[in-house]
Amino acid sequence: MDKGQIQIYTGNGKGKTTAALGLSLRAVCAGKKVYFGQFIKGMEYSELKAANYLPNFEIHQFGRNCFIFNDPVKEDILAAEKGLRTVADVLKNKSYDIVVLDELNVAIYYKLFSVEEVINILEEKAENIEVIITGRYAPQELIDMADLVTEMKEIKHYYRTGIQARKGIES
Repeated sequence: MDKGQIQIYTGNGKGKTTAALGLSLRAVCAGKKVYFGQFIKGMEYSELKAANYLPNFEIHQFGRNCFIFNDPVKEDILAAEKGLRTVADVLKNKSYDIVVLDELNVAIYYKLFSVEEVINILEEKAENIEVIITGRYAPQELIDMADLVTEMKEIKHYYRTGIQARKGIES
């Protein structure tokens, strides 16, 4: 594989994780290996079963539950820091072609770790690894470092009418 690029999917619209999962599916179908690390998330999402169906796809969560409506507690910070150490190793060891850092931007926003720590890890990644970073609130420092940035912008969302997350669509 050529030099791996850094991609960011950010913004307040739906579809950032979904886009990263779609790219992961495409990569696996092309014979590539994908590591999908989810920050903040610790709940049961349907994509956690993907490794049962997709060869060369590995997914891990580095969260306890969704604290977005509360402040993170010490255990949330420890889980995120452990995840950051894990992905730092993954990004160096050349075992994967694609590494997804799902909700990484949100973890930075909530100060679970610093943008400087993330930049240091990205600067030390193996050259061939493509990195996908998702989550709203992408910090400018990561946007500047990235090779591709896509903003998902909400125009209209059915959540506003009271429709909750649906299995297989949002969860």
